[in-house]
Amino acid sequence: MLSVLQYAVEVLKVEHVIVCGHYGCGGVKAAMSNRHLGLINKWLLHIKDVYSHHQAQLDSISDFDVKVDLLVELNVREQVMNLAMTSIIQKAWHYERRPILHGWVYGLTDGLLKELCTINSAEQIDPVYRMIFPPLPEK
Repeated sequence: MLSVLQYAVEVLKVEHVIVCGHYGCGGVKAAMSNRHLGLINKWLLHIKDVYSHHQAQLDSISDFDVKVDLLVELNVREQVMNLAMTSIIQKAWHYERRPILHGWVYGLTDGLLKELCTINSAEQIDPVYRMIFPPLPEK
């Protein structure tokens, strides 16, 4: 996955990176269960981590579908932040002031996109995660 990101950012010079989830996601529903699903368990672990981090908020919601949709949104935000903490993104921000990271959710029932977050520089993340890069050598 990181090789795809690196190629897009460093070679293709993309201006925008989009993380897009969708409401009613079956993967999120599966992550909310304790069922053994085979190899997909490793992928679901990250969503379970997001659930654990926001457990008090999520457990306060009784409507299962509302809870699923909130976890979808929280997961998209978390994955955008994970991208922002990579050296690939931070290096591009430092040297080239791009790309802009977007977190969106798609509504399967209404066809609408909801923008949840936009991050366009390391200043928007916790200082503990910011990397320092040396100046580029002069030519």
